[in-house]
Amino acid sequence: MIEHTTTPSPGARLRSLIASGQFVLAPGIYDGLTAALVESIGFPAAYVSGGAASVSVTGVPDLGLMTGSEMADHVNRLRAVTDLPLIVDIDTGYGNELNVRHTIDRMWRAGAAAVHIEDQQLPKRCGHLSGKSLAPLTDSVSRVRAAVIAAANTDMVVIARTDALAVEGRAAAIDRAHAFEDAGADMIFVEAPETIDDLQAIGSAVTVPLVVNVLSNSRTPLLSAQEYRDLGFALAIYPAVSIAAAAEAVQGALRQLHSTGLPPVDGSGPADLFEIVGLSNWLDWPGEHGLVPDAKTVR
Repeated sequence: MIEHTTTPSPGARLRSLIASGQFVLAPGIYDGLTAALVESIGFPAAYVSGGAASVSVTGVPDLGLMTGSEMADHVNRLRAVTDLPLIVDIDTGYGNELNVRHTIDRMWRAGAAAVHIEDQQLPKRCGHLSGKSLAPLTDSVSRVRAAVIAAANTDMVVIARTDALAVEGRAAAIDRAHAFEDAGADMIFVEAPETIDDLQAIGSAVTVPLVVNVLSNSRTPLLSAQEYRDLGFALAIYPAVSIAAAAEAVQGALRQLHSTGLPPVDGSGPADLFEIVGLSNWLDWPGEHGLVPDAKTVR
């Protein structure tokens, strides 16, 4: 007889984290290796950035070129590797309200704990780049409301993002945040505050839990987790922390190989790399279940 155990969904676990008052750090992941690393180090959640996905999956910049289907497939692959709650960037929802409903359904089936939907007008771009434009407020509110309704029978957290600060200023961004609160968003994400004063004003004005986007060498002040928490934020996403480090390291290794004909020498071998994604578990599993006399002999 198969026994079924009930475990909280990823969305329920993320909601519990936020409700506990714990400041949640969610590093960006873009493949199975970074997902495994983030989980093994002990972070409580992970962030699936649209920008990192665009670069790593499709090899194009973050200009809204990646499709909803490509993103859902990406989330499916990451969910197979990690049990962490995944916070997923769904850009503008990939279309009108019906597209938003379809996207929420697909992301829930893929195992997303949360999504954030933004109010940019197509063609959209990374929130920390210049040249953004906003969709009309009524259209943006309608898409947020569609996401909230579509997620109503799930535990998925709906995060509403506004890019209004860079386009129309702080007051307009806070007005949009309030409109998204009224539309039922669980969390608010005001993109690219440029000063401590911006962060403080947003933290004081918005009543639902707040998300801050943390990028090195970009618009938002780089603060500690405790400082963001003291300013009124509940969750920080770090979209580029893994992909930027990887890009720099890989470029360095390739330049050395190209110039010297020799790869960099480090202390890691194939077994060390495979262990990050569960080598011992895979090799021990047959023996633990009596499938072979000694699974370790295949090492």
